[in-house]
Amino acid sequence: MAQSSLFGELEVEVEIKSPAAKFYHMYAGRPHHVANATPRNVQACDLHDGEWGEVGSIIFWNYVHDGQAKVAKERIEVVEPEKKLVKFRVLEGDLMEEFKSFLITIQVTPKQGGSGSIVKWHFEYEKIDENISHPETLLPFFADMIKEIDEHLLSEE
Repeated sequence: MAQSSLFGELEVEVEIKSPAAKFYHMYAGRPHHVANATPRNVQACDLHDGEWGEVGSIIFWNYVHDGQAKVAKERIEVVEPEKKLVKFRVLEGDLMEEFKSFLITIQVTPKQGGSGSIVKWHFEYEKIDENISHPETLLPFFADMIKEIDEHLLSEE
């Protein structure tokens, strides 16, 4: 029974002004542009294997979280354009020092009855042990990143 506290889920939801398709495409089709949109948070995103936006592709991120330079190697697990949903599984990097598994789901839905969209970032994870805290600090980090990407997308128009 004690093992269940190793598993966790967190979610951050941010309202943006950009169209859902445009934001979704930034992560599904051209994540290497994320660094242009939010250079303070993400310095680089490189394709290590496969094609941008294709399941099974391996992407390598350089980012700054809590003032520390970090890296993450992720595999694209799911791409569902009709749902504007993409899932990344973290394979290597700083997060894997504290987590056995880490799955990130990004879904963008058009806002009902108005312009703009809702971006939902969902994390499912398993900590390596009880002493690891839940990754709540990622929530403001991703919320900030979403807002900067939104501003970037709006400035492109």
